[in-house]
Amino acid sequence: MCGILALILADSDASDAAADLHESLYYLQHRGQDACGIATCGSGGRIFQCKGNGMASKVFDDGKRTVDLPGYMGIAHLRYPTAGTSSSAESQPFYVNSPYGICFAHNGNLINAPALRTYLDKEAHRHVNTDSDSELMLNVFANALNETGKARVNTNDIFIALKKTYERCQGGWAVTAMIAGFGILAFRDEYGIRPLIMGSRPSTTLEGGTDYMFASESIALRQLGFGNFKDVLPGQAVFIQKNGQPQFHQVVEQKAYAPDIFEYVYFARPDTIMDGISVHRSRQNMGEKLAHKVKEILGEEGVKEIDVIIPVPETSNTAAAVVSEQLRKPFSNGFVKNRYVYRTFILPGQKARQKSVRRKLSAMESEFKDRVVLLVDDSIVRGTTSREIVSMAREAGARKVIFASCAPPIIYPHIYGIDLASPQELIAHEKTRADIAKHINADDIIYQDLADLKAACTEASPDHQKITDFEVGVFCGNYQTDVPEGYFEHLNESRGTKRKATVVNGTNKVLVANGGPVNVSTPEPAALTENPENRQDISIHNIANA
Repeated sequence: MCGILALILADSDASDAAADLHESLYYLQHRGQDACGIATCGSGGRIFQCKGNGMASKVFDDGKRTVDLPGYMGIAHLRYPTAGTSSSAESQPFYVNSPYGICFAHNGNLINAPALRTYLDKEAHRHVNTDSDSELMLNVFANALNETGKARVNTNDIFIALKKTYERCQGGWAVTAMIAGFGILAFRDEYGIRPLIMGSRPSTTLEGGTDYMFASESIALRQLGFGNFKDVLPGQAVFIQKNGQPQFHQVVEQKAYAPDIFEYVYFARPDTIMDGISVHRSRQNMGEKLAHKVKEILGEEGVKEIDVIIPVPETSNTAAAVVSEQLRKPFSNGFVKNRYVYRTFILPGQKARQKSVRRKLSAMESEFKDRVVLLVDDSIVRGTTSREIVSMAREAGARKVIFASCAPPIIYPHIYGIDLASPQELIAHEKTRADIAKHINADDIIYQDLADLKAACTEASPDHQKITDFEVGVFCGNYQTDVPEGYFEHLNESRGTKRKATVVNGTNKVLVANGGPVNVSTPEPAALTENPENRQDISIHNIANA
């Protein structure tokens, strides 16, 4: 799962699009903490780019580097790694100079990446430099656009090239792209699995002009003064030409309107509206339905025994508050969250996640001691975090710990851009409810029903007819798209062999090549450089590290 953005200002003489893109990265930082980047286009169609591993404040030196990214339009990306590795070369946006100079920011996952790689090698003869499926999609699109043979393309050419791209690519995606000197592009898979929203605002420098922006979540638009939100529909593309208006085009037929339900369970900010569904309202509904499930499982006597409802901060706070109301039991923020620690789900390793739980949360003894506690969390994936949380509750003196999840048991892998785990790592895989409770050392565990989870989200939308379904394959194994034969084996193999490249501290030197300055690391110990996965990648930039 990643965060993507695109912005085009009405005033083509403006040069500060990067400032707004940089600001918006902070509102989507929860969607990816591994890497980020911005690419802008200035006068003469020149592209400027800055990207790298780390959070937005680090990569852009708290905004100081945006002055080196002039331009009236641009795209931005925040990466949470799924397919590929975590090397700096895989930070986005990606760029290809042929044809026409294309920048690309991708959120999602392609499930036919091996076939695409073969096509690009054997037929399109395009070089792919990383393990990222995003780079594959960019090159498929670039090759289709190149087939026009024109010196300059028009909007219709772009939509035709996109149709060819959709015909080759399988999976779930939302993409923002930029064509040098021409305009910005946004498009979404034909099932609407990954989110993408457009907004507009009056220009502050060109009278009567309108700025347009795309983002993964509405909050990034709203906080920058954008309104008139419109979801990019499944299978739809929007192109905005320099000094032009949005042009909508249905690239392929909409096969479903099925957003990933995990966005509402965990990933999205509560102050976001996606596909007409309020994330906050959906989580309130999850709490109400989970309370009914608690009553059903525990019975009247079991509910009476509960002394306090405590959320596992902070995605579950909203649902837990409603569970408290429905059960008429006290609510307490018994866990204190350290706000200066990464989201543990996003951390790139099991040991890192486990170690980070106690760094992130601490239990207040006064809220647990001698009490029967109902803990409410958004979901349970591997069980690592849940087991540590139950352990902390018992250490704080809890007499009994019951664990409730707003989501059903996660049994199958996620294939559209959220790297949950392989089936063998999922705690609910081939285990009973009693097995899971024993594994995390809880006295009991309660899961939301899938039908109730779907209803919680659907009922949060004023337009119930808009959404036809949800992507819920992780709970039931029924995915929106067909899954290529051998894909799950390929997925497990990739997860088993890819590992984080070792980060080596050192002062970067600057080397100027034909394409502009590149980053080259200082010499490293032989033990590190002998392993190709540990070598620093050379990535092209228009500006060098200070």
